[in-house]
Amino acid sequence: MPDSIFSIRGVVVGLLVLVTSGLCAAEEIEPRRWSHLPINTNYYAAGYAFTRADISLDPVLQIEDGKMRMNSWLAKYIRTFELLHKSARIDVTQAYQEGRWTGRLEGAERKVKRSGFTDTLLRFAVNLYGAPPLEREEFAAYRASTHAETIVGAGFSVQFPTGEYFDDKLINLGTNRFTFRPQVGIVRTQGNWSLELTTFVALHTDNDDFFGGRTLEQNPLYVVHCHLVRTFRPGLWGGLSLSHEYGAESTIDGEERDDRKQNVVWVANFGFPLTRRLALKASYIGSRTQESIGNDSDSFAFGLSTSW
Repeated sequence: MPDSIFSIRGVVVGLLVLVTSGLCAAEEIEPRRWSHLPINTNYYAAGYAFTRADISLDPVLQIEDGKMRMNSWLAKYIRTFELLHKSARIDVTQAYQEGRWTGRLEGAERKVKRSGFTDTLLRFAVNLYGAPPLEREEFAAYRASTHAETIVGAGFSVQFPTGEYFDDKLINLGTNRFTFRPQVGIVRTQGNWSLELTTFVALHTDNDDFFGGRTLEQNPLYVVHCHLVRTFRPGLWGGLSLSHEYGAESTIDGEERDDRKQNVVWVANFGFPLTRRLALKASYIGSRTQESIGNDSDSFAFGLSTSW
């Protein structure tokens, strides 16, 4: 799908928001992000995800039957530590993607492909209440004796503009801007059940080198999501999640666009241990737009994680 078709009649919409894979956003809807972990421990995870999406664009663009197929390979590193007598963690996430977009312009089939690295995501979080900082042996004893607990945490993530980006292309894997996400979360654990509530706001800097030399500005995106997790035994768990996203209207060269984002997202996760230090997780992520412009997507993901 040649990118020039998206400038029909001088109209450019915030496709950057609509058709990119949203990997970093999806990463923020991860359950167990406030879970109690032993300090001074390293975690590494690698995974693969397949995403398919149906894209609805502004009718003035005359682009119909928009679709996306995306393959994503992801690597993630977590380091836990003690900070001011609290348990804390730093996460670094990086992905590589291969995507294909297709659609019909005035009845003619068009397509475009992209491959490369996405924006790097760095997250810091600290548990302000509950989840005392403990080494592995103390941690195991504490978890075995604790059947009810409340954890309150705060976090902050930064999405860096390191992804593949071309200023003469409308569809890119990178965003060419920073995104900051302050976060607050609370977890209530009772026996084998945990209920987690997280809310955050995504704040975007301007992309001053948007398609055609334009400037893309975007309002904040507000997100709230809830996770219900059942632990069957250590390392074996299942969870269901529900999320709502709202906002992120864009402005291009000072002209406001009617492209508000409003999505409902649901997630099913299942994790089980393979060995004492190696675990597997399988996930399904579904997203449906509540607006006339947006995308409906389904993702299937698998990941391996280890710790030392």
